[in-house]
Amino acid sequence: MLTLDKFEEASEKVKEVTLETKLIYSNYLSEQTGNKVYLKPENMQFTGAYKVRGAYYKISTLSEEERKRGLITASAGNHAQGVAYAAKCYGCKATIVMPTTTPLIKVNRTKSYGADVVLYGDVYDEACAHAYELAEKHGYTFIHPFDDLTVATGQGTIAMEIFKELPLVEYILVPIGGGGLATGVSTLSKLLNPKIKVIGVEPAGANCMQASFKEGKVTTLPTVNTIADGTAVKTPGEKIFPYIQKNLDEIITVSDDELVVSFLDMVENHKMVVENSGLLTVAALKHLNVKDKRVVSILSGGNMDVITMSSVVQQGLIFRDRIFTVSVLLPDKPGELCKVSGTIAREQGNVIKLEHNQFVTTNRTAAVELRITLECFGPEHKQQIIKALEKEGYKPKQVRTSL
Repeated sequence: MLTLDKFEEASEKVKEVTLETKLIYSNYLSEQTGNKVYLKPENMQFTGAYKVRGAYYKISTLSEEERKRGLITASAGNHAQGVAYAAKCYGCKATIVMPTTTPLIKVNRTKSYGADVVLYGDVYDEACAHAYELAEKHGYTFIHPFDDLTVATGQGTIAMEIFKELPLVEYILVPIGGGGLATGVSTLSKLLNPKIKVIGVEPAGANCMQASFKEGKVTTLPTVNTIADGTAVKTPGEKIFPYIQKNLDEIITVSDDELVVSFLDMVENHKMVVENSGLLTVAALKHLNVKDKRVVSILSGGNMDVITMSSVVQQGLIFRDRIFTVSVLLPDKPGELCKVSGTIAREQGNVIKLEHNQFVTTNRTAAVELRITLECFGPEHKQQIIKALEKEGYKPKQVRTSL
């Protein structure tokens, strides 16, 4: 049972390994949404995510014999680091099975805590099945990342901290992968204030909890497809599902494109790196149909590799019309390229790529295609540049940007 006494016990226990992640009031997000928005920055934890809470509390409740057998878990990354770090604190051996698609930063950090890492399967569910096989074969003690009430109790300590800082909180947004965090946060929140609204947020391409809500039972998705790798789960937890049904008020789904834009919002306005799964609650703010409410968005983690970060930044700039590509036709004669670039320069556009295609027509003397990828200040500046090119008679046509 998830009781107030257990949550209080867990809250004291996790203080041994967690950093203080005080709420951050967001002027930018408050102005954007018409609410009073606070961020709970669990991306600032030592392991880069909230998962150490549940892992450490769970291991603290194990017997000495269970710890000596060695621990094993499956994870897309953050729970892996949580278990690895907690096992190190208790002097236990830990084996972590991670999907082969796990970002390198999460794999390396898990290894840095002394855990043995096994890469298996394309998604979490396949890694988890393999972890169970290894547990059976070697006698390891399995630490489930979400379908465990003790783990969920540890994760719920986040809500205890939120209420202590902001007693009058009215809405809490929580990311959902398998449902452990949402179970702990929603259950404790309702124990502390039955009137509070707790809303779960899933990626649209991995909405296993939303599908389960609709069916009234735990439901497995045929596939998952999302950049939010930490929440790419096909099947939510069986043990925790009744608590989710009882305590979660709503589930919102957001697209990958929304996560990309939210990443830029956090970097530019809060100077914080938050991984895609952790951004779910930020993207969901625009879907709330309320005003003037005290809202807390839980930023669940910040473990993001540099290559993914670079890709997300580039795509975000494209979505915001800060980078765009236009195609123009011009005669194939000396000086034409200079004329086009001069027009763009006068409008303070910054050319970052040119593609010159002489074979767009059979008569290249009459016309060749020039594709120009530009950096600008935003939508208004973009239109200003396009109008300047039109004024010069180039008839620019916007095409898909590829960096």
